[in-house]
Amino acid sequence: MQKIHVLLKKEELDAQRLEGKVVVVLDILFATSSIVTALAHGTTEVIPTLDGRAAQAAAEKYPAGSYVLSGELNADTLEGFVHPTPKALLAEGIAGRRLIYCTTNGTVALAKSKGAAHVYAAALLNGRAVVERIVADHPESTILIVCSGSADNFNLEDFYGAGYLVSLFRRRLLANAASADYSDAALAAELLHDHCDGLDALRRARVGRMMLARRLDAEVAFAAQESCYDVVPLLQDGALRPV
Repeated sequence: MQKIHVLLKKEELDAQRLEGKVVVVLDILFATSSIVTALAHGTTEVIPTLDGRAAQAAAEKYPAGSYVLSGELNADTLEGFVHPTPKALLAEGIAGRRLIYCTTNGTVALAKSKGAAHVYAAALLNGRAVVERIVADHPESTILIVCSGSADNFNLEDFYGAGYLVSLFRRRLLANAASADYSDAALAAELLHDHCDGLDALRRARVGRMMLARRLDAEVAFAAQESCYDVVPLLQDGALRPV
C-alpha cells in the first residue's frame, strides 16, 4: 500500500528521512510549471541550479547557443536571463536546447529532495501523467508531495496543486481496486482542490496576486490548466529528463 503525504513547504524536507521514498516537487507559480512546459516542447533536459551564479557556472560547460539560461531571485528576473515562466520560455525557442534554470524556491526544493529514491517534478499541467507513472512504478512506496512554498512560507497555489495530485491518486487507485494511506495534510489538500476553482485559487494566492500586478495574467491562466501534458520529468544525475 502506498502512503501519501503532503509537505506544506520545502523546509519540512529537513525533518524527513528521504531514503527509499518518492518525492514529487510542486512549484505551480512557476518553476515546475515551466520545467514541465519546456520538456513537453522539446527541451532536451532541464538543469536545476540553486542560484544565478550556479546557473552561469553550469552554462560554461556547453557551447553558446545550445542552451537557454533562465532564472529569477525573489520574483525578479536575473539580468541576462530569460524570464522563467512557461509562455516566456516558449517564446524564446527552447526546442532542441538545454534549459539551465534557477528559481528562489522550486529549484531549491528539487535540490533538497536529492536524498530520495526518486524525485519527480509535477504541476497542474502534467498531474495525471505523474500520478499514473508513480502508481505503476512505485506501488508500495511512501510518496512525499512537496509544496515548494516561498521563503519558509506556505503557498496556496502549491497546496492546491498537491490536492489535485492526491485526488488523482485516489481515483487511479480506486480504478485499480487499490487503496492508500493518506495523511491529514494530503486529505486537506484534496478537499481544497475538490471544492475550489483552480484559476481562482491561483489568482487569489499571494504569488498569483503579485503576478497579476505585473500583468502576467496569461501566465497564471496557463499554469492553471490541468493535465494537458503527458511529460513526466525525473531528476537523474543533476538533470530533469522525461521518462
